[in-house]
Amino acid sequence: MKQTTNKRLRAARSADELARLTAEFDRENVVDEFHALSPASRRRWANVKRKPGRPRKGRGVKVISVSVERTLLARSDAVARRMGVTRAGLIERGLKAILAAQGE
Repeated sequence: MKQTTNKRLRAARSADELARLTAEFDRENVVDEFHALSPASRRRWANVKRKPGRPRKGRGVKVISVSVERTLLARSDAVARRMGVTRAGLIERGLKAILAAQGE
């Protein structure tokens, strides 16, 4: 989608306009104009580069491996889809319900 948009933008511009817009990149030794990032800019850059992690709830999460029969998993996925939650969210709700019923 991004490529289509860029192609459309380039096609809509004349060759003279494109040359004017890209003239700054044709100069030599442009690297000499760069400088070290300020602490605030460094923090912003680190935030931009950081990959989105898994949302943490409570005291963090623990990834586990559980074996579930295939048809039960398919049924639970369908229920989760209808409810608009993830598989992990559905399992979490189920565990909380069972623990609440047990009084824990």
